[in-house]
Amino acid sequence: MDRRRGNILQRLDWWTLLLFAALAIMGWFAIHSVESGTIVSAAKVGQSGKQVMWMGISLFVGLFLLCIPKHTYRNLSFILYSVTLAIGFLTIFIATEIKGSRSWISAGSFSIQPAEFMKFATALMLATYIGRRDFKISNNHDFIKCVGIIVLPMLIILAQKETGSALVYLSMFLVLYREGMTGIFLLTAVSAIVYFVVGVKYGGETMEQLSINIGQYAPTVIIQIISIAIVKFWSKDNRTFGILFIANLAGSLLSYWIAVYLVEFNIMAVQYALLVFNVIYLLLQARLRKEKRNMWVAVYIVLAIAFNYSCNYIMHHVMQPHQKERIEVLFGLKEDLNDAGYNVHQSKIAIGSGGITGRDALNCTQTKLGFVPESDTDFIFCSISEGQGFVGSSLVMLILVILILRIVHLAERQNDRFGRAYGYAIASIFFLHFTINLGMVLGITPVIGIPLPFISYGGSSFLGFTILLFIFLRIDAERETAR
Repeated sequence: MDRRRGNILQRLDWWTLLLFAALAIMGWFAIHSVESGTIVSAAKVGQSGKQVMWMGISLFVGLFLLCIPKHTYRNLSFILYSVTLAIGFLTIFIATEIKGSRSWISAGSFSIQPAEFMKFATALMLATYIGRRDFKISNNHDFIKCVGIIVLPMLIILAQKETGSALVYLSMFLVLYREGMTGIFLLTAVSAIVYFVVGVKYGGETMEQLSINIGQYAPTVIIQIISIAIVKFWSKDNRTFGILFIANLAGSLLSYWIAVYLVEFNIMAVQYALLVFNVIYLLLQARLRKEKRNMWVAVYIVLAIAFNYSCNYIMHHVMQPHQKERIEVLFGLKEDLNDAGYNVHQSKIAIGSGGITGRDALNCTQTKLGFVPESDTDFIFCSISEGQGFVGSSLVMLILVILILRIVHLAERQNDRFGRAYGYAIASIFFLHFTINLGMVLGITPVIGIPLPFISYGGSSFLGFTILLFIFLRIDAERETAR
């Protein structure tokens, strides 16, 4: 065993390390480029030096993590998970409020964000539980425990008013999907987003022919379509599918035709009557024909209706004012280029001005003159796009995509569920950070403060990402000797 441990460095995946180094170096050059010549914010002076310090600390921690055997990570996962949750909970009360968030612990000029380190502990805990010999994702007890492992740190981070960091944990549900979780849960999550977008974006519009709210009518139609499709492809109950399909299609079209061409009336009553019919019929089929999945489709319809009607309440009474403004700007309900929409507007200008090969360092007016706030952290991609153009920004995206795909490849070659689940956890985290960050700077997702892995300035995020990656490199290096 000692001889095998001595060969850990030889079994490391050096391609992943190379991708890590490339991203770290490109990130530092981007931070240095923003810092040099910036005449607006003196606070940015010295940030490239601080990033080098954090890169050095992260590399030292990473090398230390490579020396820890795989079984130790499994044995310590519960302790690490508990400690990081405790620190995160304590942060709510002792942290200094910054931009409405209480997620940073500060001591002089030194600040750290505990939420970044809850990610690796949660991923380890989830992987350890999935790695148990008697684990079955189809077992309700096991499934609920996995959900609890993921949701608990989310609730703590939400209490810190750090919505962006909390959403990262949703990516770990992809791990459960890889381990056999039915796709109905992912469909439910995606459809909830659709209901929210349609309900909020078209909540103030009415149909030309009828005096009905599009934000209420459209979601009911979508609920009908999705629920009937679930019966067809998940329940695989062709008889129930046929009856629901004919009843809903005929009822919807006939009510629309009558309201437009014969007698105008509120066809929303018909839509709700059809949904009630669907629920009752599905429950009867579940009871009489022992089609248990039909019962869950009926539950989905009820929850979807309830969620659809809660969207406006969430928008106006749950979300913070700045979150509400960002969503309104994103959906085109409000134009505010001087406040909520300022960052995205300036970011688009910076990306467009970079052209194919980028602008000369002295001519990067958007970032050098400080028009783009957070140009070295959450919006660093637009700084790269302005300075290096389409070529440079595409190279960054390509390396990040290759890194994520490489991690997925390494996860698939693991010889146990623990290693595979942990690999998919960090691949999912990196993927969500990558897609949401790019969506922010391009104006297709809300601005929620998600850094670009290994690129954005920030010691906590860089160290957190490094810990995630290097633990997996050690796990992967031991895959041939795992017992």
